[in-house]
Amino acid sequence: MRTAEKRQLIDTRAVVDSGARIDLDVDIGPYSVIGKDVSIGRGTRIGPHVVIEGPCEIGEDNQIFPFCALGGAPQDKKYAAEPTRLVIGNRNTIRESCTFNRGTTQDDGVTRVGDDNWIMAYVHIAHDCLVGNNVIMANNTTLAGHVRVDDWVILGGFTKVHQFCRIGQHSFSAMDCAFSRDLPPYVMAAGHLAEPRGINSEGLRRRGFSRESISRIRDAYRILYRSDLRLEDAISRLRETASEHAEIAVLVDFLESSERSIIR
Repeated sequence: MRTAEKRQLIDTRAVVDSGARIDLDVDIGPYSVIGKDVSIGRGTRIGPHVVIEGPCEIGEDNQIFPFCALGGAPQDKKYAAEPTRLVIGNRNTIRESCTFNRGTTQDDGVTRVGDDNWIMAYVHIAHDCLVGNNVIMANNTTLAGHVRVDDWVILGGFTKVHQFCRIGQHSFSAMDCAFSRDLPPYVMAAGHLAEPRGINSEGLRRRGFSRESISRIRDAYRILYRSDLRLEDAISRLRETASEHAEIAVLVDFLESSERSIIR
């Protein structure tokens, strides 16, 4: 429990801009650089040699490990120094040498990372990405610009996601997958060019999905991938039960809103 006696622990070798807004309960390690227009919430711990540029908002109780570079300008030739942002939520673990870029005016101007994510070393989150909650991204995962990663996703090491792709909730990618199309909710993918390999049944069990719900999701997978139906016809079949079962409604909503189509 925090007490009134808690104070900032900013190493004397850190460089913190006078325009940064740092809560009293924040630790900053040696040789870290915190720029102007950066705000950091209470309980966040920043290791040595971290660079955070603004505008950037970081919430509470995050752990940021050495050599991360957060809030840097987007790697986009169209970027013209507009005041875009990086927003990071609460209770995230961000391991060594991760790079998260700010957004661009070609989108909403914000790169956003939610809450309770476990982000391992060397992960890159490019401009305008939206990462949800309870996501695990293993080492060297790379998101290109405008990627959306929904809640409870697990991305294996060296996963690569093309611009504007979406990764659906409760899905799973094996090591070294490359996505140029969307990954639907609940689906496991493997292969250098990602291919569907069944549903993430173990992950669903761990998150409290009932046996009946998992069975319905497995049946939906068979309709989508094993029935030889055209995608439009498979969606029509799934829509028949979506009103009765929330987990199928999530899948249908994803499929109907997909702009890049799905891996098949």
